[in-house]
Amino acid sequence: MASVLDRSDGVRSGTEGGRTASRGPGPGVGLGGGLALAALATVVWSGSFVTSRALADSVPPVQHAFWRWIIAIAAVAPFALRQTWRQRALLREHLGFLLAASFLGVTVYNTLVNQAGVTTTAGNMGMIMAASPVLMAVYERLGGARLGARRVTGMLVACVGVLLLVSGGSLGMELAAGDLWVIGGAVAFGSYSALLRRRPTQISGLPFLFSTFVLGALMLLPVFLVSLVVQGGFEPTAATVSPLLYVGVVSSAVAFFAWNKAISVIGAARAGVVYYLQPVCVALLSFALLGEGMGRLQVLCMGLILGGVVLGSAGGK
Repeated sequence: MASVLDRSDGVRSGTEGGRTASRGPGPGVGLGGGLALAALATVVWSGSFVTSRALADSVPPVQHAFWRWIIAIAAVAPFALRQTWRQRALLREHLGFLLAASFLGVTVYNTLVNQAGVTTTAGNMGMIMAASPVLMAVYERLGGARLGARRVTGMLVACVGVLLLVSGGSLGMELAAGDLWVIGGAVAFGSYSALLRRRPTQISGLPFLFSTFVLGALMLLPVFLVSLVVQGGFEPTAATVSPLLYVGVVSSAVAFFAWNKAISVIGAARAGVVYYLQPVCVALLSFALLGEGMGRLQVLCMGLILGGVVLGSAGGK
């Protein structure tokens, strides 16, 4: 695992005029590799929506989030501690950036998604989270990036598919409380993904990942303690620990590294188009594992989403 993570961090450029320079793709990581990394993260994260829903009745949402990051820290630490120690001065220099990224991507995003799982379905969570790419594209455009007609068209086609899924084909949405929590999570994740493009190039991938996990867990700690006092703990059984291990190791350590690298290679807007695959993956997983329904409308909308992803993630304008 260590060698894979180290290689995928790629080649970094230096800084120009005191500003963070844009990264180029590392050896062997071009457009195809970046799209594959974004797809890997998207598919893995789809499973975490299912676990959020599955654990909603047995593990309080904040405790679910906190233990996820503790497990993720333990999984990454053996590979990241040495590099993190070497870059400690650099990490202190960019502490403000690290705190912002940790707050959005670690403390807030998954906690809101877990809270949503109490009152909405895994399918709804995945579909609403697919709004994140719109925000990513807006941020990139505000930053001066030219998105291109093909990418915008693909994003719009996929967005129509998502809207039809969420609305049940009527485009008249009735949102549950859980849906509103997911909308907050989508805003946090979209902002986190856009922020990644400004990651200081001198900070390596593993130290960045490890430090954001630690800082995010520390910011979540006070709320976790309140949850313990008010709601009590949960019983550590195979039914609770196994999903937590999945979200801690696979959905956090592996998927966040893959997503962060994908952003550095292909940009937040293009990676965001791939992220539209998430409602498709979540719908299939929730159908297979939780018994949530899937009819003709879902299949039609999945076709729109997949078509939009293929169109919007292709190279060219």
